[in-house]
Amino acid sequence: MRIDVLTLFPPMFETLFSQSILKRAIEQKIVRINLVNFRDYAHDKHHTVDDYPYGGGPGMVLKPEPIFEAVDAIKLTISPEDTCPVPIILLSPQGRLFSQKVAHELARYNHLILICGHYEGVDERVREHLATDEISIGDYVLTGGELPAMVVIDAVVRLLPGVLGSEVSATEESHAEGLLEYPQYTRPPVYQGWAVPEILLSGNHAQIAKWRREQAIKRTLERRPELLEKATFTPEEKRLVAKLLTSEAK
Repeated sequence: MRIDVLTLFPPMFETLFSQSILKRAIEQKIVRINLVNFRDYAHDKHHTVDDYPYGGGPGMVLKPEPIFEAVDAIKLTISPEDTCPVPIILLSPQGRLFSQKVAHELARYNHLILICGHYEGVDERVREHLATDEISIGDYVLTGGELPAMVVIDAVVRLLPGVLGSEVSATEESHAEGLLEYPQYTRPPVYQGWAVPEILLSGNHAQIAKWRREQAIKRTLERRPELLEKATFTPEEKRLVAKLLTSEAK
């Protein structure tokens, strides 16, 4: 996969891409990430990328020309034989909410272009005539689109084949199947009097899997009950959910 990131602050990404799983994915050439400073596409000697909003108001708005021209330059590097669509994603608080489902959707593409907004936002023509998608990582305000871009990149890249040490890892994490992840334990078996559940020490993998699934359901009900509406359950699990809901209502 190739990911191009349009940002005014490329150094913000350097630590992220030089550590842990993302670093290995880049070194193994599973993903190629290009940081594009669209200030390089400004036309004046001061490399101006923002201006006052028409109609008045606080702050500055990012100009359309540098962003459009940066994307045009990226498109010129795409091979004519590559006919796959390239999503152009504007990171924006007005976008659709990012989720594990959206991460899986984006992981199916060979190429993504992410646009990091800043200041009071971007000229509306970028949204209307350039971006093919808008994504928000939550209902709060950040200084710019760099942190959201990092979140999207991290969530998407870890889904690519070969990135995680175990392919099972990506399917058992919180939200991967619509539920929060089950409790995890490691050595020692007893710490300060707190013992690891005996089932995990039993070696009975079928019972362990059942226990983990039940714990995931219970934890989701306790902490994020709205997620249960979208999850898929077996008949036995549906009975468990009904029992837990009845118990909670008492």
